[in-house]
Amino acid sequence: MNALFCRSRLFLVCFLRRLSPFLALLLLVGPASAEVLKIVINDTIHPITNEYVGRAIAQAQQDDAKAVLIEINTPGGMLESTRQIVERILASPIPVIVYVTPSGSRAGSAGMFIVEAGDVAAMTPGSNAGAAHPVGPTGEKLNDVMNQKVENDAAALMRSVVSKRGRNIELAESTVRESKSFTEQEALSKNLVDYVASSEQDLFQQMRGRPIKRFDGKTFTLDLVGEPVRQLDMTLKLRILALLMNPSISFALLGIGIFAIYAEINNPGTVLPGTVGLICIVLAGFALNLLPISYAAVALILTAFVLFALEAKIASHGVLGIGGVVALTLGGLFLVDGPIPEMRVHLSTALAISLPLGAISVFLMTIALKARAGKHISGADGLIGEIGTAQSALSPSGKVFVHGEIWDALASSTVPEGTPIVVKRVKGLRLEVDGLKNS
Repeated sequence: MNALFCRSRLFLVCFLRRLSPFLALLLLVGPASAEVLKIVINDTIHPITNEYVGRAIAQAQQDDAKAVLIEINTPGGMLESTRQIVERILASPIPVIVYVTPSGSRAGSAGMFIVEAGDVAAMTPGSNAGAAHPVGPTGEKLNDVMNQKVENDAAALMRSVVSKRGRNIELAESTVRESKSFTEQEALSKNLVDYVASSEQDLFQQMRGRPIKRFDGKTFTLDLVGEPVRQLDMTLKLRILALLMNPSISFALLGIGIFAIYAEINNPGTVLPGTVGLICIVLAGFALNLLPISYAAVALILTAFVLFALEAKIASHGVLGIGGVVALTLGGLFLVDGPIPEMRVHLSTALAISLPLGAISVFLMTIALKARAGKHISGADGLIGEIGTAQSALSPSGKVFVHGEIWDALASSTVPEGTPIVVKRVKGLRLEVDGLKNS
């Protein structure tokens, strides 16, 4: 047994000695970490976009990637989120390439700031960028003092970013102050972007050997030709949150939630409507907390449901109900103070939610009020109007048989035994009845 053990150990040692050069080589080479980490922004710019960009930069740093590639197609978005994304890009230890793609895409408004923030700014043929003037809640340019403050602040941000990248400061600032927009060739010729490329690999080929100026002033070259490109998708959490950031969806959740809570209040114990309503309101509240909302619009929405309730109770011939629909529609339209149309509730969405909710609310409230005002059919009150028989002569008191039971009764006049009676009132355990003539 000892001899067998010694031979086995000797074989294992020899095997490991032969294998060790290969193990050392594998450890030396290791897995290929050099790559380009890509994310795709194809939506409005909001807090979830900021979180997505931050996650990509952190992941690229952890994986020791050569660069982060941001492919962007956006109409614009929230200025505060844009500023945070710009800060992340400027502070990134990994070079960031911002590429407006595919053909027909745009980097509008907030997207222009992100493009200019990139270490490398590129566009694909058929794309455009610009129109970065800050706008008010309903899409109009701001006025007077507020306009000057916001415009100057945005222009200063653009100048600070573009100057460090060595691009055209004056023209970049004109996208803010004059809402100018440029095609890819105009942007290239006027030094707003660095490259026009038809694909990622075309872009990498054009970048090869050419100097790149970082925000701290250092210059370097980046060779990405042939490097693998790995796309980093949004996590499930971020996808759900990004969906909730759609103002139309948030408004729909809010309306459904309020309606479901109302249904639970009118039918206590059903549980399901209340549970669904609570979840919808919490989700809508989360999204609206991140979006710029108008509290006057929230008041209009609540007013709409008050008008629906009054319509069911008061005979207004539909005036209150129509008023409720109008209030709910206006509340939806002005709920989110979005800087671009894509970040506001559309009229078609507001009507699609307001009209059905208004009709259903009035219908259910009417049924509930009628049921509450209706005749009780159980208990003592249910005996009123019932027909019975005098079990004994009522002169004026005696016994009657009603609803399968014998009751003490008091008649307004003498009633012979066996005569039909009708119950008029119930007082305690005694019925007040009147006799009926036999037909």
